[in-house]
Amino acid sequence: MSRLDSFIARMQAQRDCLNYLKPEVDALPGPILEVGLGNGRTYDHLRDLFPGRDIFVFERKVAAHPDCVPADSHLFLGDARKSIPEAARQLGAHAALIHTDLGTGDHAANMAMGKWLGPALDTLAASGGYILANQPLEVARWRRLPAPPGVPPDRYFLYRVG
Repeated sequence: MSRLDSFIARMQAQRDCLNYLKPEVDALPGPILEVGLGNGRTYDHLRDLFPGRDIFVFERKVAAHPDCVPADSHLFLGDARKSIPEAARQLGAHAALIHTDLGTGDHAANMAMGKWLGPALDTLAASGGYILANQPLEVARWRRLPAPPGVPPDRYFLYRVG
C-alpha cells in the first residue's frame, strides 16, 4: 500500500469511528478533547459533529489553517507531557470523548509514547467516556471496543472508560 493509500485509509477509519461514536458521545456531558491538531481536519470534523460543544485542543506548535484553530481559551500549547497534566488541573476528568492521533513513523517511539499517553489521558477522561486513538493504549479502567463496521481491526482503537 502506498503512503497516500495508507493515509487515506487511516483518515477514513478515523472519520468512521468518530461518526460511529457520535450518538454515544451526544448522550454524555463534558467536553471533547483533540490531542494533536495537525492541520486541523479532525478538529473541523469534530466541530461539525458536535456543534455548540466545548472542544479543547492540544498541539505542540500550531501550523493549521487559521479557520481550523480553536480560540486560545480552548488550546493547550506545548509538549503533551506538560500540557496534558496542566489541562487535567484546569478541566478535571470530565471529557466525554478524547481523540488522539499523536505519533511519528517510528513504531518503537510510538509504543514508548503510548506507555505514558494512556495514563495521562486517563486523568482527563470521564467515567463512561470514550477514547479514540491511532495506537493501542493500556489503561486498567478502559475497556477496548470492537471497531465499527467497515473499519479494519487495529486500524484505530476505541475504548470505553470504566
